[in-house]
Amino acid sequence: MTLTTPAPTTDTTASRGRAAVRRRRRALGIVLALVVTLAVWLLGHLAGADYWITDSQGSVRIDMLVTTQVTVVLGLVGWGVLALLERLTRHGTTIWTVLAVVVVAASMIPVVLVEATAATRLALVAVHLAVGAVLVPAFVRARS
Repeated sequence: MTLTTPAPTTDTTASRGRAAVRRRRRALGIVLALVVTLAVWLLGHLAGADYWITDSQGSVRIDMLVTTQVTVVLGLVGWGVLALLERLTRHGTTIWTVLAVVVVAASMIPVVLVEATAATRLALVAVHLAVGAVLVPAFVRARS
């Protein structure tokens, strides 16, 4: 007697195909979010934002490298949380969407709490909104 793996069914093959398309769309969403975020960062810089922020820990400049790193890491974390929620519940996409909107809104709080020029504050808000405006629809639309 030999042990063989049964041939995948049409449903299994179709499901794998949809999952591959979803992964590609979500990866593209992260890349697109990065491009848009860096474009918004650059526009803010050209408009006069110096991106220096000061809090009780000291001063730091939010440069393009930091913006790139944070965008990619948060995109990957968001994708991981979405994938986990999709596996655990039927409403994973809805739960994730609400969670993502709350996270984007909460990301505005530190912008208000740090010392920065008005141009830097406005540019940082625009950068945060750009990430959310690209990633949320890109991840949710990738489901179909």
